[in-house]
Amino acid sequence: MTPTAMRTHMCGELRAGDIGKRVSLCGWVGRRREHGEHLAFVDLRDHTGITQCVIDNGADVRSEYVVRITGVVRARPEGTVNEGIATGAVEVGECTVEVLNVAEPPPFPVDSRADDVDEAVRLKHRYIDIRRERMQRNLRIRAAVNSAIRREMEKNGFLEVETPFLMPSTPEGAREFLVPSRKEPGSFFALPQSPQLWKQLLMVSGIDRYYQIARCLRDEDLRADRQYEFMQLDAEMSFVSQDDVLDYIGRAVIAAAEAVTGSRPPEIERITWREAMERFGVDKPDLRFGLELIELTGVFASTEFKAFAGAASIKGLCVRAAEYPEAAAYGRNKLDALTDRAKKLGAKGLVWMKVGPGGELESPVAKFLTDAERAALLAATGAAEGDLILIVADEWTSTVEVLGQLRNDIGRPPVYEGPYRYVWVTEFPLFVGVDKTTGKPIPGHHPFCHPHPDDLELFETEPLKVRALAYDLVLNGWELGSGSIRIHEPELQRRVFNNLGITDEEADRKFGFFLQPFKFGAPPHGGFAFGTDRLTAILAGEENIREVIAFPKTQSGSDPMTNAPTPVDASHLAELGLRILPPPAGS
Repeated sequence: MTPTAMRTHMCGELRAGDIGKRVSLCGWVGRRREHGEHLAFVDLRDHTGITQCVIDNGADVRSEYVVRITGVVRARPEGTVNEGIATGAVEVGECTVEVLNVAEPPPFPVDSRADDVDEAVRLKHRYIDIRRERMQRNLRIRAAVNSAIRREMEKNGFLEVETPFLMPSTPEGAREFLVPSRKEPGSFFALPQSPQLWKQLLMVSGIDRYYQIARCLRDEDLRADRQYEFMQLDAEMSFVSQDDVLDYIGRAVIAAAEAVTGSRPPEIERITWREAMERFGVDKPDLRFGLELIELTGVFASTEFKAFAGAASIKGLCVRAAEYPEAAAYGRNKLDALTDRAKKLGAKGLVWMKVGPGGELESPVAKFLTDAERAALLAATGAAEGDLILIVADEWTSTVEVLGQLRNDIGRPPVYEGPYRYVWVTEFPLFVGVDKTTGKPIPGHHPFCHPHPDDLELFETEPLKVRALAYDLVLNGWELGSGSIRIHEPELQRRVFNNLGITDEEADRKFGFFLQPFKFGAPPHGGFAFGTDRLTAILAGEENIREVIAFPKTQSGSDPMTNAPTPVDASHLAELGLRILPPPAGS
């Protein structure tokens, strides 16, 4: 790193080739170890690493003091080389110490021991937490991801355009954050859930290829992979097919991964939504492990076993003892807990069978199966002695979704284990069910998603069979993002709205500012957005995106450091034409 007026090197830069050089280092005092009456060893730390400095024992330097140390680089004495750090072959001696700032004792150790500290304490003192090697690494991975994405997008002709942060409310999506207008009391802006509307208008504007690493805000329940504020690569392009979108977005993702890991991932796999559900039971499959769902409906087509007879779909999992010895050996208590888990997920029940010697099936229900059914079950699953078979019989949706969750419960490794397995999931259903109140179909994505051209004839008669030109990108079981080819024809858009029960008048009222420009020549276009927080977390080996965000909110949506959200003065509320309602009676 380039020297400054105060330092010649960073703390993690010194090597054997620097022996004999007089250097100045700046940073924070880590460990201090006394060495007799006259000497002390100090680990001086900055974001690049640490260097051991040998100082006068009388120097008053304590944990987290900010200091400048000047001295001569020398080889460590024989037997004291530290192979665990990059600077471990050298130390700085003949030191003079300048205290730049004193520090109170930190509320937790500024090293890996803080991993076990309560998250609320870490977030309250996040400025100290970020000093740690783990957090420094994570934030620099984040920066590398963003830089690689920008380079790749611009290399492929995408133009970075900033879109508005104050926009009209579009409440059909997730809950919005609203901003009151001082100039127009009673009216509000909304903060963007995404730049979706703007980027499509940019296509109408002839921008052709747009991108933005955009900040988005959604007032939704928080969990490990969600925050009120999050970042995403947002992209849109004109005159493209689905394959074009997947190709260009895939390039950006692969470039980001290569920038962090140093190796290029293989080309991203593709499967349809239907295949994902049939094989893995989820639309965001983790391909790092097998344990795929096995089709068993045909095996029990003529069964007299009441739990299976007449079931629309029967599928199973074969938990192989060679791959999952602990799960395959579950005792009755664990199996009962697994059954309860299946019922809570929506299944009518769960049938388990253990394979004993000679293919004998050990299960409370084995006696209700014929010899032919037992043999066919073993053949279909390929089960061997010691294996555990789990079966769900129900409607197709419930069957696959329950087994998909059990598959993840049993086999999914931690995020930091195994390879990076990217997969595109395509051909999502355009509609995901029927509203019980209105009788109208429920959109699976948003109402601007283009139906699959091959399914347009089913649009009015069998809408739930219509596929969408929609696609998700999944990495190790995490949904990174989603996108679609958009509707650019006003007539088709009207068909979709009408099918959803949205009249022309209602569409003009809600989306007029967005739809009007499409009358002036909208090109075919499509796009995508994926969460850079999620991608960074996986590449950093973190299960929680809060660990790759500098100043996140807690799971309850608060900020322990600033105490936000906070009350606002009554005078400020009055200026905005707002007042706080009294709490409901009895609360």
